[in-house]
Parts: sequence; structure tokens; C-alpha cells
Amino acid sequence: MAKHVVVSLSGGMDSSTLLLRCLKEYDTVTAISFDYGQKHRVELERAQSLVDYINGQIILDEESKTAEYPNNITYRQIKLDGLVDLLDSALITGGDDVPEGHYAEENMKATVVPNRNKIFSSIIQAVALSVANRTGEQCDIAMGIHAGDHAIYPDCRQEFRDADEFAFRMGNWDAERVGYFTPYLEGDKFTILQDGEVLCGELGLDFNEVYSRTNTSYKPIYLNLAFVNNEDEIVDCSDWFSDYKSASSVERIEAFIKLGRPDPVLYADEEGPVSWNHVVKEVTKVLENHNN
Repeated sequence: MAKHVVVSLSGGMDSSTLLLRCLKEYDTVTAISFDYGQKHRVELERAQSLVDYINGQIILDEESKTAEYPNNITYRQIKLDGLVDLLDSALITGGDDVPEGHYAEENMKATVVPNRNKIFSSIIQAVALSVANRTGEQCDIAMGIHAGDHAIYPDCRQEFRDADEFAFRMGNWDAERVGYFTPYLEGDKFTILQDGEVLCGELGLDFNEVYSRTNTSYKPIYLNLAFVNNEDEIVDCSDWFSDYKSASSVERIEAFIKLGRPDPVLYADEEGPVSWNHVVKEVTKVLENHNN
């Protein structure tokens, strides 16, 4: 195994799967999330929940029957929310409505956040170099960028990554101690999800527990739900639900359809909660219209 890695963890499906891959490949894992005023900041709650779930797992050695704890993930959330009224993007609180449809449509450029990955990578590079200098060993930077992002997000392309790495190495002593880990650069959300299914088995994690703790929706819906149980007690079921109409959700749902298993996150629309079968039906229509 390699030594150290710093993961950019958004709380979405891609970076959460990347976190699992890093747990498999590295001795120590540091995960960094960013609060930049995004409308879908529920992803930060999900990221924290996933880290807590993984760090709380116990590995039982069958031969000795003793419990062992895996290496804990070191996790930080970096607040950049002072940028919220300064950035122009549909993803930022106060921005235009997030468009619906397929990522191939021109209006999806509204979901670009100016210079987002450059802002994030600068901080992650600083953390990774600090780990490398402190330990005297190489530390990699892990990012979950994939081929599905290349067309709409210029800062997810290899050309950007190369230029960003060059600037980092020009601006820092001992920057050669920092490497890059982008295992999904040429894959898509389906190949990422396939890897996640395998990794859950290898790491002894429950697939549904992992992916229910992720958010891919750019238009999450908070529903206040409550019911009275048999003991006349009010049970609060209020929660965040994913939409199934924004491009990010369509792409995720397509991956689960291909994998042949239901997505464990909750879905809803303007009418309220909806079933997985309803989600599949509606997204299949979007995909068919796009392919035609």
C-alpha cells in the first residue's frame, strides 16, 4: 500500500467511492470538504455521516476473534461560505434555478462554479504537502473527476490538471513529494459505482449504508413529514430528499439502473416522496429523449 493521501470529498457518489478506494490503497487518509455556499449543502451532512459510519466500523479477525479498528479517516470541513454572494453560479445560494435535463444540454453550463476546482485544489495541495513534509514520505492528492464531467466542466479536464500541477510545483519547495491519484479520470458514473460495489465487499461495508450517505442532487428537497404511531406519539420523519430531474441526479440514477440495484437515497418531487420505480420510469424517458 501507498502511504498517505488527501481526498477531496464533496459528499457525492463519485468522491465517496473515491474515499473507499483510498482506504483500500493507502495507509492514512485525510478527507477535505468545502462549504462554499452551495444550495445542496446537505452533501456536507452526508459526507460527515459517511466518515462517521466508516470510522465506527469494527473489523473482526476470524482466527483470533479479536476486534480491530481500521485506520480512522481524518476529516475536515473548510468554510468558504463568505464567497456566497460573490460567485455567479446556479449552484450557489441565491443564484438562478438549477436547470433540469441531461448534462449534454447547453443550459447545464449554468451549474459551473467559477474556478471551483482551482480553489479546492490549492487548499488540498497545501494539506498534502504539509503531510509529506511532516512525515518525510510521499502524499498523494485524490480527486474523483471522471469523463462525464469533461465536457461541461473545464476544470475537470486533464489539461487543467496538468497546468494546475505545474503551477503548484513552481510555487512550492519539495512539491515533488506530492503525487496525484485520479483513478476514474477515463471512467463514468457507472464504472465508479461498479467499483464502489466491489470496494464495499472488500472493506466489509454495507453498500446501502454507504450510498444512502451520499448526495448527488443539485436540487435537494427538504420535506417536513410526521405521523402518529400506534402509541399516539408523533414520529418525525423530516429529511432531505434527492430530486430526479436535475442533470446530476439523472446521471446518478442512470448508473444505478445499469448496475441493476435500487438507489438507497430517498427521492421526491413537488408532490412529495416518490418510489424508485417512479424515478426509473421518469429518468428512462429523459435518457430516451436524449438518445433520440
